[in-house]
Amino acid sequence: MTRRLLFVSKGEEASSTRYRALQFFPLWQAAGFTPSHVTASGGLGALLAMLREAARADVVIVLRKTFPALLLWLLRRASKRLVFDFDDAIFCNTDGSPSRTRMARFSAMARACDQVLAGNAFLAGHATAFNPAVTVIPTSVESSRYQAEADKEAYKPVDSVDLVWIGSRSTRKYLAEAMPWLGAAAQRVPGLRLKIIADFDLSDCGVATLPVAWRADTEARELASSHIGIAPMRDDDWSRGKCALKVLQYMAAGLPVVSSNAGANAEVVNDGETGYLVATSSEWAERIERLANDAALRRRMGESGRRIVAADYCVESVFERMRSVISGLA
Repeated sequence: MTRRLLFVSKGEEASSTRYRALQFFPLWQAAGFTPSHVTASGGLGALLAMLREAARADVVIVLRKTFPALLLWLLRRASKRLVFDFDDAIFCNTDGSPSRTRMARFSAMARACDQVLAGNAFLAGHATAFNPAVTVIPTSVESSRYQAEADKEAYKPVDSVDLVWIGSRSTRKYLAEAMPWLGAAAQRVPGLRLKIIADFDLSDCGVATLPVAWRADTEARELASSHIGIAPMRDDDWSRGKCALKVLQYMAAGLPVVSSNAGANAEVVNDGETGYLVATSSEWAERIERLANDAALRRRMGESGRRIVAADYCVESVFERMRSVISGLA
């Protein structure tokens, strides 16, 4: 008998939905489950549909969303088993400051569930204050999809080196704050260019930019045709809740990474092996210059990163951790 899984999220285009639910659907089906997804937004009709589907499922997995007290009570009553999966510090404001309202809804959600799946150890630590049944399930990537063959020389001007940053307008602030060290790096490395795979450009960042609109069918090639992946971030509670997705994408694409020494990025990047962890503007510029001038070093670090992603952060290995937990509930 197949077991029905229902994933509930704010929408199919949300990264948490794509990376923590939809990409696992073929594996769930192969393991004897029937997965489905509903969107918990769009008015009363959508919410009633969610509750109806929840009553039919063996396990309901809510992705990142929290609910008002009445709706959470109804969802709990409708669900045979209820799981909360989150990959952001949704208990605080996006600037890292405390939020009483967000924490109250987060704690109620965690308490109501049979199991909590957290994207990293920092998030898990907050969840265990309200529910002892917490398992760390890191964000994963389909590593084979990022092994696109690309002629780096065909995608850049002569004698230039491409940094790359992938993200969205919501995380633009982290890249904007990197302007001082981007300018310092450009002074050290003639021909340095920044490829921005997103829905915006940052033309005044101190280095020549190449804006590239994000598309699922081209992101792997755009990453592979670059030279160095960068991941600036703040060291606050909101940033500590991030699950190093862009770092995993860079590593899967065979790129060395230069990242802020903060949050889950510091757990994923092996300093000196798959890239560098840095804290100051001079460290950013120096590490980028070192990688820009040493193609063999870039290749060695990129290959090391690929091996780590394939072993620990690929879809198949992370799915096995998740399947073990959900099978116990179902």
